Amino acid sequence: INNRNNTITSIILSTSSTMLSALRVATRRSLASNARATSFSLNSVASSQSPCSHPPSLAPRWNGNTLSHRQYTTPTTLLMPVKTIDVPTMGDSITEGTIVDIPVAPGDYVHEDDVVLVLETDKVSIDVRAPEGGNVVEILGEVDDVVEVGSGLYRIDTDAEAPADGGAAPAKEEAPAAAAAPEPVAAAAPTPPPAAAAAAPPPPPPPKAAPAAPLPVMESVTTSLGNRPERRSKMSRMRQRVASRLKESQNTAASLTTFQEVDMGNFMEMRVRHKDEFQKKHGVKLGFMSVFVKACTSALQEVPAINAYIDSETNEIVYRDYCDVSVAVASPNGLVVPVLRNTEYMTFADVERTIALFGQKAQSGTLALDDMSGGTFTISNGGVFGSLMGTPIINQPQSAILGMHATKMRAVVDEKGNVVARPMMYLALTYDHRLIDGREGVTFLKSVADKITDPARLVFDI
Repeated sequence: INNRNNTITSIILSTSSTMLSALRVATRRSLASNARATSFSLNSVASSQSPCSHPPSLAPRWNGNTLSHRQYTTPTTLLMPVKTIDVPTMGDSITEGTIVDIPVAPGDYVHEDDVVLVLETDKVSIDVRAPEGGNVVEILGEVDDVVEVGSGLYRIDTDAEAPADGGAAPAKEEAPAAAAAPEPVAAAAPTPPPAAAAAAPPPPPPPKAAPAAPLPVMESVTTSLGNRPERRSKMSRMRQRVASRLKESQNTAASLTTFQEVDMGNFMEMRVRHKDEFQKKHGVKLGFMSVFVKACTSALQEVPAINAYIDSETNEIVYRDYCDVSVAVASPNGLVVPVLRNTEYMTFADVERTIALFGQKAQSGTLALDDMSGGTFTISNGGVFGSLMGTPIINQPQSAILGMHATKMRAVVDEKGNVVARPMMYLALTYDHRLIDGREGVTFLKSVADKITDPARLVFDI
């Protein structure tokens, strides 16, 4: 009986030992599985707090045997709704821009397509808009900072709810007017002129032989000039680029300007006669620019050197068999020069319609970089501001530019020898004398003037 009891006891102990080992392995696997599933760590905040070790009393035990201590780190990448918006691509040749305006502040709610920042490049200003609604978390820059294309610009929380008042950004508190406005400098009181000397009685008449008495010396009078204030403003990036390009043109090209006058009377009569019907059919007004664009396009085809340019890297002359005419347009930020593509295929209505579209984009600041890139010839219309005559500067790498001026009634001699008053305009052609000879420059300008004087030449292509 004792032997049987001992045998049974041994079996029970062996079975218990096996079950105990299996239970230990299962427990360890369960602990590891739970740690991986929840990414829970006894040291999960080690990245933001100083690391600390757990006391041995907190370590798990099994029948007096201490299990191996394991640490699990919480992943640093969390599924947060905060997105980083990068600096957008602004053209092939543009690699950076300057932050010129930040109309919102961190914490403001913006709707989709709201302007968050305004970037200015060498050629155009670009509005960076919100891709979707949310709260602006952080602006990764300040005004006047230069940012590169592809770098982070701002962060936005897209899970934020719009405020109940319709999403209007909270108004910034305005500083007290008394603190913001500088105190006016008191004007120096004008110094009164010195009192005039009391009039002396007239001296007795001198003898005839005596010399004449000397004239009295006039005393100097101090005049107050009052306040002479000055103010400074930083040049915009676009203005800096324009200044650089104009100076580069003067330093590169051998510029020469030739002048011609043109009688605008025939075209003005034709315009008055057909402008209402033209606008009714095409939905745009008939102006001067369309006839000048078409006249220049025809003259460019007659004198190909005006439409060419010098490739300084290869010392070659590149002749272009297409006409892309740049037209100077005024904008709130300065002069911009959008390009009319393939004007040899455009009609009068196409030219007027495209120029009107460019004018609207310039005023609203939505001109794209592609609208202003390229161009083989430029027309500048200073006449809209009343300019009588001027010498335009070549828009590099082009080789010539035409300057239009104001139309004035002047006395001219007609073909019959009569002196008559006619609406006349001075035209100025500045060209690069390295490429264009005087004969070609004058021939081109005279051809443009003849086509404007007699618009029928454009119809018959002569």
